[in-house]
Amino acid sequence: MDKKSLIISIVALVIAVGACAYTVIATCPSCKNKKEAAKSSDEARETETIEIAEGSIVYFQLDRVIKEYDMANDLTSVVETKMQNVQEQLATRQKKLQKDFDAFQEKWQKGLMTQTTAQAQAEKLDKQKAELEKWANTKQNEMLEEQQVTMNQIMDAIQTFVSTYNESKGYAMIMANQTAAPIMVANSGLDITDEIIAGLNEEYIKNKNQKD
Repeated sequence: MDKKSLIISIVALVIAVGACAYTVIATCPSCKNKKEAAKSSDEARETETIEIAEGSIVYFQLDRVIKEYDMANDLTSVVETKMQNVQEQLATRQKKLQKDFDAFQEKWQKGLMTQTTAQAQAEKLDKQKAELEKWANTKQNEMLEEQQVTMNQIMDAIQTFVSTYNESKGYAMIMANQTAAPIMVANSGLDITDEIIAGLNEEYIKNKNQKD
């Protein structure tokens, strides 16, 4: 039984699942830069004061909306909590596997078991390692799937609200400006981000209160 190989495998597994955690947290927009988002929401934003007429083309900052949308923060907090639980469970299982291996290694080095017994123990540890890897991969896929569902829920809520919002505004088009696909040039007076955020949060709080 190669102790170094087993330990390397365990470490690699921890790194892989840790990378999954980073991926989930780093790619959840409202999980990132919460302090920055709070600071941004408090800062004064200079905009050109213009009257937006019916039939105008307006836009909002999608990245900022997601960061400051209360529902997005609540949903992604749930994902963060689940990921933390996965990490804690992984750490517990990894420690147990390491403990079992150390006990096996000590007995083998002291000559306290036969070759047949040692082979059986080595195979058992190998099976435990494979099961841990399978469990970690399953949890990683679950977290990635949950992340996608969460983002779908957030985007659906935003789209639904914007559609309803525009029924009274009558804009010809409402565009979403985001880092990945930015609007190159636009009059800042056509930016309705503040209205969208305020409306989304007002609606979310109202719905939460009704459920409570």
